[in-house]
Amino acid sequence: MTSPHSFPGFLSSEIEPHPPEECLFHVIPVPYEKSVSYGTGTASGPLAILESSLQLELFDGIGIPAEYGIYTCPPLECDDSAEEVLERITDAVSKALDLKKIPVVLGGEHTVSVGAFRALKTHFKDFGIVQFDAHADLRETYHGTTQSHACVMRRAVEMDIPIFQIGVRSLSHEEHLLRKEKDIGHLDASAIGMAPVPDMILPEDFPKNIYITFDVDGLDPSIMPATGTPEPGGLSWYQAISALASVIRTRQVIGFDVVELAPIPGMHAPEFTAARLIYTLFGMIGRQDRL
Repeated sequence: MTSPHSFPGFLSSEIEPHPPEECLFHVIPVPYEKSVSYGTGTASGPLAILESSLQLELFDGIGIPAEYGIYTCPPLECDDSAEEVLERITDAVSKALDLKKIPVVLGGEHTVSVGAFRALKTHFKDFGIVQFDAHADLRETYHGTTQSHACVMRRAVEMDIPIFQIGVRSLSHEEHLLRKEKDIGHLDASAIGMAPVPDMILPEDFPKNIYITFDVDGLDPSIMPATGTPEPGGLSWYQAISALASVIRTRQVIGFDVVELAPIPGMHAPEFTAARLIYTLFGMIGRQDRL
């Protein structure tokens, strides 16, 4: 595993380090990869994102999101069992929440989100999860384990957390039936491709507090080829940004993750896209938080 000392801080080329108490965003790198089922390489995702962030401009076109404060934690140890790693993620996310900060988990495979869900469940009585993803991730088990990247949102459903899915374009028949049974809200990629992104995506009764889990395969492979399970027909950059703006406009973001980046050697665009996505979210969330 890469030494923690070789992981740069997010945008550390442009900003001075500050104590966690002074930073709104707490970046938590989790280079975990155990259940990937097609392409591999997600363990390298967090470092690639952090290194790409060093090339970002501070000004995002509206303001300077870095002024809200960005603290990058040392990467979590991921060589142990899934349950041990999830416990570490829960602890790290809980520390950020205890400080009333916004945890930002960098995967690694999508399984890491479950650790964040557990922490949020102990800190908030009512919150929902907005999932950007090519896949529904609602399987009970996959390849013999319940802690698979294909089962993440099933675990959330079992925790009685409301979810809303955006960009899905691949799911099993069983997942399709579960969506109907549980009345899981969704705006699939096909609907986005046929019409403009709605100004208001989330139902009125969806919780005010939201956690965003963004699997990069939600983006179209033309702009995000570096992921283990690419699906055609995904979101363009501006469709994704419009959808994020829609869900953030009337909600309070209490945390988010970006997962499933599997860097392709010699191709920098995908990890820079992920870093830019994260920094764009910093701006959106920070400005909304200050309203």
